[in-house]
Amino acid sequence: MTLEDLGPRICIMGPSNSGKSTLAEAISRAQGLEAFHLDRLYHLPHTDWVPRPADEFAALHDVAITGSCWVMEGNYSRLLPQRLARATGFILLDVPTTVSLYRYLRRCWFERDPRGALEGGRDSVKWDVIHHIAVATRANRSRYRKMFGDISLPKVQIVSTKALVEFYHLNSLRR
Repeated sequence: MTLEDLGPRICIMGPSNSGKSTLAEAISRAQGLEAFHLDRLYHLPHTDWVPRPADEFAALHDVAITGSCWVMEGNYSRLLPQRLARATGFILLDVPTTVSLYRYLRRCWFERDPRGALEGGRDSVKWDVIHHIAVATRANRSRYRKMFGDISLPKVQIVSTKALVEFYHLNSLRR
């Protein structure tokens, strides 16, 4: 499946640190779509990941999905029905947990790239995030796989780093 098959409004979901932000930015550049990072909408800028009030986040989300061309990455399942109603394509990143842990530590310790980071913030290693990636996302992964089967949009599931590299290559994407 190519990006053209997914249309001008693409949702990307997957576990924490699976590569959603990087993929969204690559698609944004290649296709000329506006990139939305739900973590940036959900959390207040210049904080250490402090959430916005729920109604404020919902309003920002709902304004973002009214656009004609976008790629939106993040989960926030409570607002997924509205997102899927507007989306023309769907990507599920389902890379192994070890990959997500590696990406998280690499981002916190070595990278300065603010892909999905908050404005004015910097990622730092947090034990609760490591626990979330290693333990809590197991249930989310199962839920996402089931949900993926129920989505009727053009869709692609990427289950390994090799498959992700192939998707980048197939679509002439650059990180």
